[in-house]
Amino acid sequence: MINRRDFLKRLLSSAAPVVGSCIAIGCGAGQGLLVREPYKPIFGSRVAGGSAQAAPAPVRPASWNIPADWRPSGAERRWRFIVIHHSATTWGSADEFDRIHRARGWDELGYHFVIGNGSGAGDGEVQIGPRWFKQKHGAHCKVADHPEYNDVGIGVCLVGNFNDSRPTEAQMRALASLVRFLTERYRIPRSQIYGHGQLKATDCPGRHFDYVDLWRRL
Repeated sequence: MINRRDFLKRLLSSAAPVVGSCIAIGCGAGQGLLVREPYKPIFGSRVAGGSAQAAPAPVRPASWNIPADWRPSGAERRWRFIVIHHSATTWGSADEFDRIHRARGWDELGYHFVIGNGSGAGDGEVQIGPRWFKQKHGAHCKVADHPEYNDVGIGVCLVGNFNDSRPTEAQMRALASLVRFLTERYRIPRSQIYGHGQLKATDCPGRHFDYVDLWRRL
């Protein structure tokens, strides 16, 4: 069996540049069909340079205590979607996925948030990617003719392969807290919270990801 270090070495040495797809390690196209038809709003072209200043978001404070670093310190982007992913690995962290994404030719980690499972990052630990601090478009959900899912879509990746197992309880609690904060702050309706596989033909975030459990916690 190949160990983790050798797997990473092979992956990084053979990786080809890929742009805008949801892959931490192995979150790629699967055999499943779309769970539901996505909405089709187009919010215009990407703000030049990834700056959010031209489109300040109408934000409101959270109704409970949340970590201070979840709140961006500068101008905020007009976020309209939340897209949930799994890493399709049993381990990982924002730093590890950032290195892998860069090796594939991306400018940095494609997600805005990564939620650990206790292997590589704390169980339920919400790690913030550099895109969130910069309020920069995502690189996690490339859908033909629909740039909005990256441009104004917040990418949240849970570490784990949810085709084989379920998220931990700590991960689901953290995800619910994060999603609740984001929906309140940016007035994102529940109808615009997606799993990656609801927007394109992929198994992500895995067949054992329980949407009903997430809705129950919000």
